[in-house]
This record gives sequence, C-alpha cells and structure tokens, in this order.
Amino acid sequence: MAGKKFKAALAQVELSKLYPLTDAIALSKKVAFAKFDETVEVTMVLGVDPRKADQMVRGTIVLPHGLGKSKKVAVIAGTPEKQREAQEAGADEVGGDDFVEKIKGGYLDFDALIATPDMMRSVGTLGKVLGPRGLMPNPKTGTVTLDVATAVKETKAGKVEFRVDKTGVIHVPVGKVSFSADKITENAKSLIDAVIKAKPATAKGKYVKKVNVASTMGPGILVDPTSIGA
Repeated sequence: MAGKKFKAALAQVELSKLYPLTDAIALSKKVAFAKFDETVEVTMVLGVDPRKADQMVRGTIVLPHGLGKSKKVAVIAGTPEKQREAQEAGADEVGGDDFVEKIKGGYLDFDALIATPDMMRSVGTLGKVLGPRGLMPNPKTGTVTLDVATAVKETKAGKVEFRVDKTGVIHVPVGKVSFSADKITENAKSLIDAVIKAKPATAKGKYVKKVNVASTMGPGILVDPTSIGA
C-alpha cells in the first residue's frame, strides 16, 4: 500500500525540475501521505572533502519556528549554582557526577545533553555511549558552556545541529508537515543561510552542489539554488 502511495506522490513531482524553495516546500506538504505527522528535511550536497579537518562544515542554528516538539534537555554541571541555573532555565534533568553514573548505567531518556567545562573529564568517559547517538556535548555546538541557562533555552526553542557527513552531505529537519508552508520555509532558509555562512575558506569550486526537500516518507524535490542565494 505504501508503495502505491509513494508512486502517487512521485507522480506529482517533476524529478528534473528545480523548484524555488517556497514551491518545493509547498509541494512536499501536498504529496505527504503518511498517517503520522511527517518531518520535513532539507538535504544539502556540498563541494567539500570532510576527510580534511579544514573542510568540516558544522554548526548550530536556532530555527525561528522550532521543530514542533520541545526537546528533553539534560544538564551535567559541577556546582550547585550552575545546576540551579539549569533548572530555572527549564532543564528536564540536572546533576553532576551522579548523573554521569546514571548514564553509565544505561539511562538515556533525553534528547540533548549540555555540560559545564569542569565536568568534561567525567563526561568524556561516556563517549562510547553518547557519541554514536549524537549526544556528546561539544564546545563547537554550544553544548559545553558555563552559560547553561542560554544553552537550555536555545535547545528548547528549536536549536538544531548541522554537520556534514563523510560523503559531503548535510541532512537537517526543518519542521513538520502540519506546520504552515511559510514557517517551514523560514526554518529552511535560516538553516541554508547558516550552512552557506559556514563555508570553509579552503573549499574549492562550487560549494552548494544540490539541495532537496522531502518529508519522511515522500520523494525528494530539487531546489533551485538561485532561490536560496547559493
């Protein structure tokens, strides 16, 4: 059944056409067919070699309209003062070495983890658990910081991380099919602008090679680079 629905969705997309970003997002909403609220994702193929450290594209962006779901945020802080700041900012779980031990015991019921710099020696022992799940705190993404209150608030507000994979591709969610097309478009534009600004100085040739938009189950829709300033 899903195969038939996908074919019907695919039939509404001109595969070789480059759509303006607003049209691509409107079409991704139109052809979404799953019974659940699908996520709309932007995929960007970049002209970089991620094997070279100076061509790694990585960063974070607070999407103006979030992702439709408040993340469950955990904080590991070394002092009672910082733990209190995290709680007051809305963190769902707060602790110190006790929380590190809890994670070692298999607890992973959170979507994002923030740590203060003084706790990174302890948090570093969790690399094998947190790393594969993309939960390891990192200064580059603002998740290792003394300003835990801001980090918690931004994460709750819809902060997302983008990172090029080993094939030079970035995949990032920018909203739900239930969002208005305008909100998804604004989120997507914010993300794309951030990726363009993160272009490494050493990247040669065309930087943004291809962009497409797709819902979780839907077909990919190519975006016209001129509509996104690429």
